[in-house]
Amino acid sequence: MINALVAYVHFLAAFALVFSIIFEWFTYSRSVTLIEAKRLQTIDIVYGVSAAVVLLFGFLRILFFEKGGEFYFHSPFYKVKLYTFLVVGILSIYPTVKFFKWRRVTKLGVAPTFKEKEFKTIKWILRAEVVGLLIIILSASFMTKGIGF
Repeated sequence: MINALVAYVHFLAAFALVFSIIFEWFTYSRSVTLIEAKRLQTIDIVYGVSAAVVLLFGFLRILFFEKGGEFYFHSPFYKVKLYTFLVVGILSIYPTVKFFKWRRVTKLGVAPTFKEKEFKTIKWILRAEVVGLLIIILSASFMTKGIGF
């Protein structure tokens, strides 16, 4: 039963992660409103927490509850999945820092402003993160079926 609960938390966090990055991607715009800015700040926290839970419970599943480290650590798709997850995590730092810096103005009840280059960079990163998540999901599917092992 504990195996199923650990898998449940892992999947729940993965769905929260996917939801949050897609929410950010669709909400972020050139003329973000105060309400949208606050939502982006909140959902970015959900994104970070869910990423940490996915990583923690994913490793718990590998080491204690599923097919074992031997199976996963020798799978090329596990490596693609893990490295892509790390790249997505690194990419997410820039938007997270920018959203955090908005707190100064959003606490005053003002919508944030930003330069065109900053907007384009964050928009590109959000798109890249979505693509990265799609690669992770595909890799997970291949990995669990033993393809490439």
